[in-house]
Parts: sequence; structure tokens; C-alpha cells
Amino acid sequence: MPIVEKLDEYGKGAWIAFAVLGFIVFWPLGLATLAFLFWSGRMGCGYARDRYEHRMSRLQDKMDRMRERMAGRDGRGFGGGFGGWGREPSSGNRAFDEYRSETLRRLEEEQREFHDFLGRLRMARDKAEFDQFMNERRNNPPANPPAQPDAA
Repeated sequence: MPIVEKLDEYGKGAWIAFAVLGFIVFWPLGLATLAFLFWSGRMGCGYARDRYEHRMSRLQDKMDRMRERMAGRDGRGFGGGFGGWGREPSSGNRAFDEYRSETLRRLEEEQREFHDFLGRLRMARDKAEFDQFMNERRNNPPANPPAQPDAA
């Protein structure tokens, strides 16, 4: 943008004069100029850059805390969550932990089988309803067949 570069060469005074002229000529132009000045940080307040840096630092802090929780270094004595992060909390008894993981695996398998069964049951019910509909339709043809347009 040649006008932006030119006004940057002259400094803040040129930008202020441009904004005032924008208000005099056409008020939305002056308003847009002011918004651009504050958004870009050209008036020296640094609002946009500081806000962006603040948001990025907060995001980085949150990501660091999440990594610490996933690695199990959060000081609460367990590593990351209840299975969702790949590791279950340990009870301290290996035999119980193995029993629990085997039971959970078996329950998940039964749950999968049950969902498959429900899917087959729904499919059979839908098929029966569809077959009944088709039989009724075959036995009772529509009373008023749709009119055929004359090809004239």
C-alpha cells in the first residue's frame, strides 16, 4: 500500500491529519482510519501486538500444563486421567490392576457386541416394516393413478 508507506514515513502527525481529513470528507473514512491506526498499533499504544502476545503466552502456558498432566507430573499422584490419555491410574496392586484392565476390556467387548446386536435388531425390524409396506402396496394398487400428460 503506497499511501500507508508514505504516511508511515511522515509519522504520527500525518496519520492524525489523514484521520481528520477523512472525518471532514466522509465520516466513515475517518472512522475506518482510526480503527486501522489502533488495530495496527501505529499510534504507539501497541494494543494489537500486546494483546496478541498475551493471548499466545496464555495459550502456551495452557499447553505446557496439559503436557504436564499427560505426563503425570501434576503432583496429584496419577498419570494423566482415566484411560482417556492412554494410561489408567494405578492402585498400587498389580494383580488388581490386571484384573481391572481385563474386566474393562471384556466389558468393552460386550458393549460392542450389544451395539452390533441392536443394529441387527433395528435392521430386521426395518426390513419387516418395509416388506409389510411393499406387500400392502402390491395388494392395494392406488385408486387414482397419476394422469399421463398428452403428447400432442
